[in-house]
Amino acid sequence: MKEIIKLALRNLKEHKAKTLIIALFILFGVAIVIMGNSFLESVNRGLEKDFRANVTGDLAISVIPEKGSSIDVFGVNSMNISGSVPQIPALADLERIEQILAETDGIKLKSKLISAQVILTKGVEVDFSALSEGDVGLMDLPISMLFAGEQGTFRELFPDLNIIEGTYPAEGSNEIIVDTRVLEGFKKTYKGDLHLGDMVLLASMNGVIREGKICGIFKPANEYTAMFQSIYCEPQLARSFAELTYASSFSQELPDSVDLSISEMSEDDLFGDDDFFGSIDDDESILGSTDDFDSILGDTTLRDELNKTDDGSWQFVLAKLEDPHADKKIVAQLNKRFRDEGVNALALDWKKAAESYSKSVEGIGFIFNLLIIILAIVVFIIIMNTMVVSVIERTSEIGTMRAIGAEKKFVRRLFYSEAVILTSCSSLAGIVLAFICMAVFNSLNIAVTNSIAKMILGGGLLHFSPTCGIVCTTLIVAILGSVVSNMYPVKSALRITPLKALSKE
Repeated sequence: MKEIIKLALRNLKEHKAKTLIIALFILFGVAIVIMGNSFLESVNRGLEKDFRANVTGDLAISVIPEKGSSIDVFGVNSMNISGSVPQIPALADLERIEQILAETDGIKLKSKLISAQVILTKGVEVDFSALSEGDVGLMDLPISMLFAGEQGTFRELFPDLNIIEGTYPAEGSNEIIVDTRVLEGFKKTYKGDLHLGDMVLLASMNGVIREGKICGIFKPANEYTAMFQSIYCEPQLARSFAELTYASSFSQELPDSVDLSISEMSEDDLFGDDDFFGSIDDDESILGSTDDFDSILGDTTLRDELNKTDDGSWQFVLAKLEDPHADKKIVAQLNKRFRDEGVNALALDWKKAAESYSKSVEGIGFIFNLLIIILAIVVFIIIMNTMVVSVIERTSEIGTMRAIGAEKKFVRRLFYSEAVILTSCSSLAGIVLAFICMAVFNSLNIAVTNSIAKMILGGGLLHFSPTCGIVCTTLIVAILGSVVSNMYPVKSALRITPLKALSKE
C-alpha cells in the first residue's frame, strides 16, 4: 500500500494541470457547501432559541385541527376559504390534559396561553391611508400578535421579557405591554407617538374592538429576532379577540316549529297598503318605540350570557422540559396517550408550534440543498470527464504496468488512491478557506432590517455557525463522491490490454 501511495503522489505531481483543475473544483465546492450549511444552521439555531425562550416553550398542546388546516401559536392555517378569519379553538379537555402532563416524566414547567392578532388604532376606524404613501408598507403597520398567559406560571416559563419602561398589567385589567416595534409602526402609520399611560384601541380582523391602556414597553431580548411584533395583556382581554366566549362552545338546537307566518305573506300583504305611511302620526317614529324592539328581540338574557368571555378557556398549554433535546420523544409519548384516551389534543414540538415561521426557513433549506445537489452533479461530471481524459493520455503508462506484471487490482487501487488523496487535500483546503471566510463575515455583524427578509431568513443577523457534523459530513460526501466519479475512468483503464497500450506508445 505504501508503494501505491508513493506512486499516486508522483502521478498527481506529474499531471499538475489536471490535478490543479480538479483540486480547485473540489476546494470551492466544499467551501460553498460548508458555508451554506453553516448559515442554515445559524438560522435554525436562532429561530429555535427565540421561540423556545419567548413563545412556544419546548412543546405546546392544542386541539386537533380540522382536516385541511393546521394550528400554531400564530393562528389557524387553513385551505378552507370563508368570510371570517378562523380562530384557534379552546382546549375542551383541559383538566385531563393537565393531569396527563403531571403524570409525564421530564416536564419541568408548564403554563397556558391565548393568542390573537390585533392592530393598534388611533380612532374607532382602522386607517390604512398611510399605505398610499411611499414610506409606509404593509409590514410597517402596528399589527401585532396579542399574547396572554396564565397568571404567575407564564412569567416563570418565559422570564426574559425585557421591559424597558413600566410594569406588567394589573390582574383583570385592560392594560397592555407593547413591543417597541409596534410603537415604531404606530408612529409611521399615524404620525404620532405613544407613551406610558396612553389609551389606545385594539381591533381584530373579525371586528372586535377594545380599549387598552399602555402600562409597559418592552424590547425583544434578541434585537435581530424574526418573531412578529407582540403585545402582552391579561387573559380576559385576549379572550375577547380570540372569541373565547361561552357561545363558541355552546350549541343550541332550533325549536321544532318555526313561525313561518311572515314568509307565507305575499308582497302585497307586506308592502301593498298605500295608507301605511299616511297612517303614522307626526309625533310617531316609523321604527316604533323601544317596547317594539324589545318585543321583536324577545328575551336577550341567554344571548348576553353566551357573549361573555369564558374565564376558564385556553387555547394552548405550553411546557418546558428538563431535557430540551427529548422534545420529540415526549411529544410522541403524549400524542399516543391522547389518542388512547380519546382526548381532543395534539402535542407539538417548537417547530410545529411555530410552523408559520419554521416553514419559511425549511423552504430556504430545500432550495439550498437542491442547488447543492446540482453543484455536486456538475462537479462530479467535470471530475469524471477530466479523469477519462487522463486515462486516455496515460494509456501507455497503464500498458507498461500491466506488461511488467501489474494486476487489475493494482491499477484500480492506484487510481482510487489518487482520487482519495486529491479529494482529501482539496477538501481540507476548502474547509480552511470556508472557516476564514466565515470568520471574516461574522466579524462584520451584517444585519437586515426588512421584516419579510427577517422572516424568510429566520432573523436579521446574517451569521455562520459551523459544526463538527457539517464539516465531517461534507468531507465524507466529497471523498465518496470522488470515488464514485472515478469508477467509470477506472473501468475504462482496466479495459486496456498491455498489447494495445504498448502498440499505441
